[in-house]
Amino acid sequence: MNVIIIEDEKLAAEYLRGLIQRYDPRISVIFEADSVKKAVQWFDAGGKPDLAFFDIQLADGLSFEIFDRTFVSCPVIFTTAYNEYALRAFKVNSIDYLLKPIDVTDLRKAIDKFRISWQSEPAENTANRLDAIDRILHHFTKTYKSRFVVRVGEHIRPVTTEEILYFYSLEKATYFVTSENRHYPVDYSLEYLEEILDPVRFFRISRKYMISLPAILDIISYSNSRLKIRLKHSTDPEVIVSRERVSEFRQWLDR
Repeated sequence: MNVIIIEDEKLAAEYLRGLIQRYDPRISVIFEADSVKKAVQWFDAGGKPDLAFFDIQLADGLSFEIFDRTFVSCPVIFTTAYNEYALRAFKVNSIDYLLKPIDVTDLRKAIDKFRISWQSEPAENTANRLDAIDRILHHFTKTYKSRFVVRVGEHIRPVTTEEILYFYSLEKATYFVTSENRHYPVDYSLEYLEEILDPVRFFRISRKYMISLPAILDIISYSNSRLKIRLKHSTDPEVIVSRERVSEFRQWLDR
């Protein structure tokens, strides 16, 4: 099997090459590059590996751009050091990835999966993969709101979305609650927040609440196929996932 490595960190590329050889000495690394430009040039020149390893962040951009600029016929396993919220974008779209620092066991599983699934239905897998990569590219290139500016007495301070547990509406106003149990009003409706916040991190469970995973203390089966949520720093006994959102909520939890 012939593979290529697109990685802009020399030591990381050497490490991955060593893991591949450790997994199977018969695998040949036939090309390495550190940029989108070099990868595109190689594929344009007729390069056709059996498998490719793409680091997401390259010297001149995201490796997803390679798919927009040339035809990549082989399956790709992405390598990344992104955080858990970004990784959910991969999981929900069924794209293979390896989290840095790469473990040889994870590498073995990824290549074994390629050998079993890809080689059995290459045409179908190619179409599905390109569609999934389009969705992931949208996730990584779309800019979501990352902070809110709030007033505390005479002071103004920024609050990052990582600090926010959930948003809720009350008497036609919207508030958010932080991990430190502070409540702040915001000049946005929950409908608008759905558009500007990362859907991997926040989920709208009802007309009243939009929550993050760290906000959840417990999930309880409730009447009429609904779910009840116990939230951190909340005394509301009726935080309910509406029935029409339960299925999507379960998928969001499982990303």
